[in-house]
Amino acid sequence: MKIARLLVLLAILLAFLGAVNQLEENRRQEGKEQLETLLRRTAISCYAAEGFYPPDLAYMKEHYGLTYNEETYIVHYQWIASNWLPDITVLERSP
Repeated sequence: MKIARLLVLLAILLAFLGAVNQLEENRRQEGKEQLETLLRRTAISCYAAEGFYPPDLAYMKEHYGLTYNEETYIVHYQWIASNWLPDITVLERSP
């Protein structure tokens, strides 16, 4: 009987740890998506206000106050032309 209780408690603990892990993964994915959305909106705001897409991240930081956690995310910003929306990719750094 004690072994059965131990197995039930172990199963509950494993289920709890799995749920916590899934919540953390969802939070990280949401943060990445929010940053990508912010970058696109900032680039589009620049185009609407100035008539061109920002040439790089430094321009958005300087002129539009863009900030993000550079220790957590890697941003690949590929400017194509002043009238084309840049290719924006956000990656999460490995812990």
